[in-house]
Parts: sequence; structure tokens; C-alpha cells
Amino acid sequence: MTPARRTALALAGLGLIAAATYGLSRAQDSGVAEQRTDRPKLLLLTSLPLIFPEDFGLDHAGSPALDALETRYRPVPISVTSASDLDKGTLLLMAHPPAQTPEDLVALDQWVRDGGKVLLLADPALEWPSERPLGDPLRPAPMFTDTGLLSHWGLRLDAPGVRGASERTLGGEIIQSLSPGRLSGGCALSGDGFVARCKLGEGTATVVADADFLDVDRLGARGRDNLAGLLTELGELESR
Repeated sequence: MTPARRTALALAGLGLIAAATYGLSRAQDSGVAEQRTDRPKLLLLTSLPLIFPEDFGLDHAGSPALDALETRYRPVPISVTSASDLDKGTLLLMAHPPAQTPEDLVALDQWVRDGGKVLLLADPALEWPSERPLGDPLRPAPMFTDTGLLSHWGLRLDAPGVRGASERTLGGEIIQSLSPGRLSGGCALSGDGFVARCKLGEGTATVVADADFLDVDRLGARGRDNLAGLLTELGELESR
């Protein structure tokens, strides 16, 4: 078994634990779970601490990004893009996801072409702080670990020439990002290359060249419109 496959299996196991714990913690949250059952499913695959902090503790479960998503969706955490996991829904948010195996990337591509819709936040220069040591499989990678997916979709992702805070537009909102990248290629691109919208078979992939904009606690008042932009972009993706 290759090291990449072992890492993927380990992440999958942790993902199952996280998903079960997430469901329990949200079910205990003043009956909120029952109120959300009529909301559409949103598969959620991320290496970022959106559902739990890095230590997987329950004391501070959740994040502003997750709270925003739950106003409109019923998030379903997954840890890999296997066919069995993707069969759980038709809308997927991949927020700086961990590296996927070639088999799971094939499954993702087929799922999209069969009608699935994915919003992929692919950050080429992640600045999200982490206390985990370098090399820890649970530490978010410093850049989107693209193993051929974007090129297969006709895209190229470039890192920023200059790092730092920058304004971009997402879902019609002016958002604050940190060191966003630039996309190029054959899909429909925003003028600054921040967003690419790709029609693939019966489905759609929207790619955003940043994920740090989800860290609204760190951005403070500057990032007040970031999550509204995320929700609008997801809503537009649903309607395509």
C-alpha cells in the first residue's frame, strides 16, 4: 500500500469519526437538528477546522463558516470523494480539501459529469494558521494538492506574485481574501481569474482560487461579507 493510500485511509477513518461526532453534537444543540431536516444536503469535504478545532474537541465545535452554511443547508461531512460518499448528495463544497487518491478523483470527475455540482476552494497559498507540525496529515496543506484534477477540467491555478490581503468578488459580494491565486484556462473565468465556472457533462464545477476568506474570525470586520458571497455562489451553482 502506498503512503498516499495509507494517508487517505487514515483521513477517511477520522472523517467517519468526525461525521458521527458532528451529528451527535448538532443533535444535542437545542433541537436544531430537527429544524434543519427540510434543508438541502450539502456534502462538505475540507482539511480546514470548519467543523471542529484542530484538537477535535467539542467545546468549541463549529465555526462562523459552518454556522452560515447551516442557515441554508444540512452539511454532511465526508472525507474522500469515493463513489459511495458522493452518492449521498448532489451538491458538494470542497474547501481546501486533503489530497485524494487517483481512484477517488476519477469518481469525483464522473460524479460531476453525471450531474453533480461542486464548489472547490483551491488555495495556492494558504495562510490559515495551524498549531500542528509540518508533515502532520491533519495539518492543512500550504497549497491546494492538485494531482491533475484542474488540468483535467481545463484549468491552471497560479500562486500570487505578491502575498497579502486583497479584495475580490464572489457571489456579487466584495470579499476580503489573503494571497488569492489566479485561474486560467478554458472555463468561464472572472476578469481577475479568481473564479472559474466549468460545465462538465451534465454537471458543473465552480473553482475559487482562495480558501482563506472563510477564516472570518481572523479577518474581522473586513470579512463581514465573505460568507454571504459563499452562500450566494452556492445558490447560483445549485440553479445551474
